Amino acid sequence: MELDYVKLKEIKPALTGYIKESQVLLKQSPVPDEKTVHDVRVYMKKARAVLKLIATQQEPESIVKDITAFREVGRIMCSWREISVHRKTLKELRKEFPGIFSQIQENDEIITLLNKTEPVTEPAEEIQAGLEEIDSLLNKAGYRLRFQPMKVIDPQLLIKELESTYLKVTDIYMLCRNNPKPKNLHEFRKKSKDFLYQLYFFRPLNTSVIKALEKKMDNLTQNLGKYNDLTQLIKALGYNYSNIQNIPEMHELIIKIREKQDTYLSKVWPVAYKIFCPGQKLVNVLGFKLLVI
Repeated sequence: MELDYVKLKEIKPALTGYIKESQVLLKQSPVPDEKTVHDVRVYMKKARAVLKLIATQQEPESIVKDITAFREVGRIMCSWREISVHRKTLKELRKEFPGIFSQIQENDEIITLLNKTEPVTEPAEEIQAGLEEIDSLLNKAGYRLRFQPMKVIDPQLLIKELESTYLKVTDIYMLCRNNPKPKNLHEFRKKSKDFLYQLYFFRPLNTSVIKALEKKMDNLTQNLGKYNDLTQLIKALGYNYSNIQNIPEMHELIIKIREKQDTYLSKVWPVAYKIFCPGQKLVNVLGFKLLVI
């Protein structure tokens, strides 16, 4: 028998969990490793996405404070992630294209990025200051959250906010298809993550379909993320194709990187078309008839 009433997942426990899990991860070691940095940044993105979902039903000043705090946590940790990602990506490229790297191994930027650092047991002064700031931001956000009234949240308004997010992703998707610049693709990824993380709370409406959609969105954002990592690597290498000082092997490396980016995008577009092609309605994508929630 089809139920005529569905209760969405609760939001306040999820937000509290994102904060607590981040704090637990950051206390596991004096120096956060690559996985910890990645996981905490994901929790912060999830928290911001959820706050956007409930923004019209909460006190605006508090929402702004929390979104700003979670964004600042991600910003502080951004440089910690970038260095390790650049190093990992370069090592993978070196393994795949040893002939090219044998010709450019004297490149200063590559030497710097590939330089293997010794395991660090104590945080540097800059990282220690960052960790202290993050701890303060999370503690304050957690304290504010305790007093936020979230027991009476209108699910119909949540659906409207999810639809608003969906339409924003559709708009940026169309922009990217007509003008696929790295800046636009990065924005597409960010908006897609908002949609992905907000979807979680609507699983009870159609669990199997929404979980499948979440999986597709996760793959889409992962491929956009890999594309962006390569874009940032090219910037870190200081590459400019018009620079006459570049040797042929350096140009060849960038071409190989561009080919990888093309491959990642080729995996994005078919999925994105099925989900965000203009003219579709959110309820059709989610595969449910809205009754009572």
